[in-house]
Amino acid sequence: MPHAASRTPNSGNVVEGTQPLRGWQRRAMVKYLASGPRDFLAVATPGSGKTTFALRVAAELLSHRTVDQISVVVPTEHLKVQWTQAAQAHGIALDPKFSNSDPQTSPEYHGVMVTYAQVASHPTLHRVRTEQRRTLVIFDEIHHGGDAKTWGDAIREAFGDATRRLALTGTPFRSDDSPIPFVSYEPGSDGVLRSRADHTYGYAEALADGVVRPVVFLAYSGQARWRDSAGAEHEARLGEPLSVEQTARAWRTTLDPGGEWMPAVIAAADQRLRRLRTHVPDAAGMIIASDHTAARAYARLLTTITSETPTVVLSDDRGSSARITEFAEGTGRWLVAVRMVSEGVDVPRLSVGIYATSASTALFFAQAIGRFVRSRRPGETASIFVPSVPKLLQLATELEAQRDHVLSPPDRESSDDPLGADPAARRQTEPSDADKGFTSLGADAELDQVIFDGSSFGTATPAGSDEEADYLGIPGLLDAEQMRALLHRRQDEQLRKRAHTQQGTEQPATLAAAPGTSESVHGQIRDLRRELNSLVSVAHHRTGQPHGWIHNELRRRCGGPPTAAASREQLKARIDAARQLNSERP
Repeated sequence: MPHAASRTPNSGNVVEGTQPLRGWQRRAMVKYLASGPRDFLAVATPGSGKTTFALRVAAELLSHRTVDQISVVVPTEHLKVQWTQAAQAHGIALDPKFSNSDPQTSPEYHGVMVTYAQVASHPTLHRVRTEQRRTLVIFDEIHHGGDAKTWGDAIREAFGDATRRLALTGTPFRSDDSPIPFVSYEPGSDGVLRSRADHTYGYAEALADGVVRPVVFLAYSGQARWRDSAGAEHEARLGEPLSVEQTARAWRTTLDPGGEWMPAVIAAADQRLRRLRTHVPDAAGMIIASDHTAARAYARLLTTITSETPTVVLSDDRGSSARITEFAEGTGRWLVAVRMVSEGVDVPRLSVGIYATSASTALFFAQAIGRFVRSRRPGETASIFVPSVPKLLQLATELEAQRDHVLSPPDRESSDDPLGADPAARRQTEPSDADKGFTSLGADAELDQVIFDGSSFGTATPAGSDEEADYLGIPGLLDAEQMRALLHRRQDEQLRKRAHTQQGTEQPATLAAAPGTSESVHGQIRDLRRELNSLVSVAHHRTGQPHGWIHNELRRRCGGPPTAAASREQLKARIDAARQLNSERP
């Protein structure tokens, strides 16, 4: 700890090289130190080490006396503690208890930890601190500067005079009409302004480097039944083409803790976790709930199904931060959370997730999945259980996509959100006073498909079946190629078993199959997906391009949604395009 003899902490005590930097961190450091910018935006995928990069920059600037103090701005109170602990490894002392009401801090500290909300409540206080001494401001998850206009205005006022500003984000920027402070924007060919990062390190690069885990999505559909406020009963299969209202109601029904769908999915996820723990003994799972009531109900279900009481973390409970830390350092199996375990919160042993919330924005989805991707050892994978909702399937398929912050024109939001631009439509999955008449009548659960690296595998099978168990029993230590090969093999075995059961009385769907034939729509889609995946595998071996890249190229050529949500006609068009691609010279 630096001594207190001087008002400026002794920068000689800052440790600059406590651990080797990863390749992307070294490249970003070289770029930063060579240019010495006042503002720098680093976009790096969750789990890749943004905190370490920022602290190494801070250590350099302190040791060379470019700055005298640091202010780190974070989204949540828990992250204050997490950053403080990480900074200690670099010899940097940060005060996590700094408050607006008592803005005094020991001269032994190199800087302070604050939240965006804290700055917004008293921006003048933070402006005065910044003006008094040369300050480096680190914005963790800078996109929060665009979450609410008051937050953006506040950080602009508080830190407009900072000597250096380092902005970090690990999640897709959302479309908005308000620029984020201290972020540069450039017009694209379409005239739309997009953010410009000074250094970018995406999920695909991190996956290739072994920095993050491969993610397998297990999408569960089911026949949902509900009663509306007028007393009329409705039924729809989650995952099939439905109206906005039907999708919202079916989705909400599946997430009902009192129904059949959630217990079945929890049991499947726990079976997957048990399998992972045979290879990784401390592997853990987390349910991401929509609200506190649901979180507590899911916790009761977990206790009944697993015979183990989970850790429950709610945003307004005292001690939530301590419970997260205790869980991260322990060996307990399950955690249930609403908002506390969100972006930046580090629980590296999380390996299984249940996405039990109706949030469908790319930003929230990426934040949630980011909690499971941090790699600790070669071969670890993450398994995420999701409702078979088109928007979620699209986000799962496009996990590797890069997104800049777009200052969107009107109507942009409607093209990004299949639940519609109307906020009321998006709220239909959430309970409200105006919707007290809605009654969930239950939903069965079936494993609809498995999504990995842009490809969809398998066909619908009931929860609790042997076919589901084949997918849940995939070994816990596999690299991406091994995972892909095993999923192909599981799918082939599944289809062979069904063909044997049918004793040859039903022919598999072909490209000529059409609506009205004896083959079910789901069977046709299943076989078309299988044929497309096979052609994509051929293209992969011919060109060396990743499977996900090839799927995206076929989408670019043919249009339409990801494979997981594509119609028969769209799949047929991509099969034709894949054949053409395979006939081209590499």
